[in-house]
Formats: sequence, structure tokens, C-alpha cells
Amino acid sequence: MVPYHKEAESHDYEPSVIRRFLLRRGTGTHAPPSLHAKMIDLYWTVIPVLLIHYYATHPSAQFDGLRSKIVIVLTWVWSIRLTHNYFRREKWQWGAREDWRFADMRLQYGKHWWWISFFSVYFSQQILLIGICLPLYVVHLVDKPMNIWDLVAAGVCLCGIVIAYFADTQLHNFVTRNTKLKELGKPMVPNLDRGLWQYSRHPNYFGEQLWWWGLVVFAWNLGHGWTFVGSLINSMCFAYVTVLVEQRMLKQEYRAEAYRLYQKTTSVWVPWFRSSAIAVKDKDT
Repeated sequence: MVPYHKEAESHDYEPSVIRRFLLRRGTGTHAPPSLHAKMIDLYWTVIPVLLIHYYATHPSAQFDGLRSKIVIVLTWVWSIRLTHNYFRREKWQWGAREDWRFADMRLQYGKHWWWISFFSVYFSQQILLIGICLPLYVVHLVDKPMNIWDLVAAGVCLCGIVIAYFADTQLHNFVTRNTKLKELGKPMVPNLDRGLWQYSRHPNYFGEQLWWWGLVVFAWNLGHGWTFVGSLINSMCFAYVTVLVEQRMLKQEYRAEAYRLYQKTTSVWVPWFRSSAIAVKDKDT
């Protein structure tokens, strides 16, 4: 929630709702400049890595060695991708901008913003982060031989990472092109509807959720399916922020009409096969 976020102007450029809507802190009227505001995105890419190594090296840990190595490697790959995307989005600067949703929140609550943000953002994020990482704990709690479900879980996690990477890369290229068009005084392209974005309006959200639900499959296979609660809450946050993002798109005059059509021809998250409307358009072309 922020004063101005160029990339949010074009599409949802946030790989995780938790890191963007719940976590980003700005430097507005009711909040002095804070280093923590600029570090919070990276905090979310680092903590899961630290947690999994803590669980794996704990004296009371019990686990299958191969499963542990697979999950550790996947967590590192996920973290590296997310960290790279963060710095690429910020033009290789450390927290140069603030998310527009946090600025909106500050304007909405005025002088009460500081204590509302403390509970709804900073305190809640600690609980949410631990909860969503519980499958990493379970992997190092149960010593059970690997089976086919571990391969399924690893496949889901890997698919999530790959989808999020390509979705964010396509979005980054789109935003970069639009920025150049704006600088040249030329009309900007209203919507990104190529690549993964021609099937889903938020493929980056979809990829990120696949990652976390893949971890849940690991835990479920080890007899701790209850750990789905963290990922469920995460998906609920994604759903809420998706609504906010789409409302914002429809308020921008230069893209409102195109975005309404885009909504009719795509899925919200899941990249289903293209709808008949798109197929007809391609056929006519």
C-alpha cells in the first residue's frame, strides 16, 4: 500500500501476498523512515532457509536423509528465485519503493495507522510465517522412507518455482517495455496477455501457491496433513489481494475496458486452457 509503485501500475508484480500486502512498511506521514521497511521482502526469502537448516541440524531431528536434501535444495532454489526477482523489480536497489496497498492502508487509518499496522502486519506476519513453514519442520520430525508421494510433492514445488519465475519474468519485460513507451511519449500497452498471462490473470500468484501447497504434500505424506492451515490462510490472503489488484486495474482509464475483456477470457489464478473467446480471436486472426 504505497505512494507510487510503477510496476503495480501494470500488473500484480508481487510474488507473495504476505510479503507485499501484509509486510511492506513505508515512510509516510505517520511512519518515520525505517530500515526494516526496506528489508522485509528479503526477510521472507531468508527465514524459510534459516528455519529448514535449524530443523535439519537440531539434536532431536529425525528424518530421511534423501527427503531432507531434496526439500533443502528446493527451498534454496525457491529463495534464490524470489530474491533475484525482488532485486530485479527494484532495479537492483534495496527497498527503493513502497507498495501502493500499504500507503492506502496508512491513509485509511490516519493517526491510528501505527498500532493497527503493528498487529495486522508486523505481529501477524510472525505467526503466519512460522505456520506456513511448518511442513519444513515435519520433514525433519518423521523418519519415514521416501515414496511416490514425495516425488509428487517435489514435482508440485518445482512446478510452482518454474511457473512463478516465467510469470514474473514476462511481467518484468512487459513493465520495462511500457516504461520505455511512456518515456517516449507513446501509448502504453493496457494489459499483459501473452505467455502464461494469456491463460491466467495472476500466474505468479498461482506459482507461489503451488510452492507452499507442494510442501503441504510432503507433510501430509508424513502423517501431518493439518499443516495445510498455513497454506490455506496464505491462499485466502492471495484471494483478497487479487480482488484489490483487479479493482485497481479497473480504476485506470487507459486500461479499464481492455481489462474487463481480459477478465472474460482468462482464469483468475489457474492457467486453464484458453477460453473459447480467445480461441475465436486467434482463429479470426
